[in-house]
Amino acid sequence: MAVVTPSQFKAIEAAPPADGITLIELSGELDAHTAPDFERFLEDRVHNEKKAKLILDFSNLEYISSAGLGVLMGLIEEVRAQSGDMKLIKVPEKIYHVLDLLGFPIVFQVLPTLKEAVDAFSKQ
Repeated sequence: MAVVTPSQFKAIEAAPPADGITLIELSGELDAHTAPDFERFLEDRVHNEKKAKLILDFSNLEYISSAGLGVLMGLIEEVRAQSGDMKLIKVPEKIYHVLDLLGFPIVFQVLPTLKEAVDAFSKQ
């Protein structure tokens, strides 16, 4: 019999898709246990590295809790105060449903592809 365990959460800064844009790939489960590490990861990029144009790739994210969503909400105003933004891409249907119920598409631009997110930054 196989033992099924939750996937460990990972946030990885990938190769920049364009000049001045940071791509962060998320995978696993972002919950109350992993949210503090994710918050430190994002804060390091926003506060210390002054990165303000962020694209978060949700394609390999399996689950996000209110703690994970809180991390995003906690940094969005600061990112925008630095003339930046946070775009969410490749959001799985089950996670999009949660985001939609909570009104996240009003606050965050949710896009299907990396190219569309990069293009959206060039239009700002």
